[in-house]
Amino acid sequence: MNKHPSQFYTVEVGDSTFTILKRYTHLRPIGSGAQGIVCAACDTDTGQNVAIKKLSRPFQNVTHAKRAYREFVLMKLVNHKNIIGLLNAFTPQKSLEDFQDVYLVMELMDANLCQVIQMDLDHERMSYLLYQMLCGIKHLHNAGIIHRDLKPSNIVVKSDCTLKILDFGLARTAGTGFMMTPYVVTRYYRAPEVILGMGYQANVDIWSVGCIMAELIRGNVMFPGTDHIDQWNKIIEQLGTPSQLFMLRLQPTVRNYVENRPKHLGFNFEKLFPDVLFPPDSTEHDGLRASMARELLGKMLVIDPERRISVDDALNHPYINVWFDHDEVNAPAPGPYDHSVDETEHSVEEWKRLIYNEVMEYENRDRQRAMQNHAAADGATRNDKSAERMGSNSPNPSHPR
Repeated sequence: MNKHPSQFYTVEVGDSTFTILKRYTHLRPIGSGAQGIVCAACDTDTGQNVAIKKLSRPFQNVTHAKRAYREFVLMKLVNHKNIIGLLNAFTPQKSLEDFQDVYLVMELMDANLCQVIQMDLDHERMSYLLYQMLCGIKHLHNAGIIHRDLKPSNIVVKSDCTLKILDFGLARTAGTGFMMTPYVVTRYYRAPEVILGMGYQANVDIWSVGCIMAELIRGNVMFPGTDHIDQWNKIIEQLGTPSQLFMLRLQPTVRNYVENRPKHLGFNFEKLFPDVLFPPDSTEHDGLRASMARELLGKMLVIDPERRISVDDALNHPYINVWFDHDEVNAPAPGPYDHSVDETEHSVEEWKRLIYNEVMEYENRDRQRAMQNHAAADGATRNDKSAERMGSNSPNPSHPR
């Protein structure tokens, strides 16, 4: 594929070098994470502000390469207003042999939820944010994607309170056993069944929403464990030791550890979330008051997933359903996610080729769109000239003969 070098330019952004298409201008860094650096930019072709993420060395190992490919596949699959959309993807390299950098272009949002947690939200804003989270999660679940790793840093909002989920969570094969290595990432929002290495179902994501809601109310992290064992202790200290029935569903080694921890009664939700933490009750919506918010929290933050509220029931809860819109809650289901991506083992080179093909597909689509726009513009110009010629010979409609 022939790429014209003049399509690209190079700019230093912080400690990183971005080599990007000339249509993207005015770059400024807005964040960095495990997967790469993100810049805000202006797309001069469309006039909209965008976020450009440079994937940091996606081919340094199999894990990084597989994660990058999975993100690509999922971003193409999912189309919902509460999940971030991929607008474009490109690479400045001209061949698979040279291929090393991937740039993803996405919608630009104003802030992530970490910043929102520091604000004083009223019930309207808080419940609207939670409603949108649940709509996005339901859409992912409809594609067979269970997130398992929702957290404030991966949820972004605009100043008008619209919200989007920024990533797709853990691959189904991602190891999350209880006896695993200490923390490398934030696991404060992961459900007990993920921490304990149990099986999980769709309402695993409800736990994370409950933790985020608790943080919006309290202003600080609900279960800030320093490692997975401390995480479990923080949960049972506040919510109480779960029943023996729950313990019987654990793997023997995990159960042995968990059963030998000191027993905790936990606290009721009136003590964990007293009225003083909440904004004033809404005067417009009966469901938007402290007691209803607390009741919802009490149904979300349940250690035993078999007793935890479902996504659909949460969407119908009085604290959430003031915003209920059938088209948002039941948006057309995405195509099913092919979970073989999670199970497939490839070499780094094979993942690299798969990712390269995905990027080429975007670049070809972008080029075709540009050609169509060009042709449409040419056609409009020709029509204008024809109209001018016709106009010089045609009667003036404002003057009857």
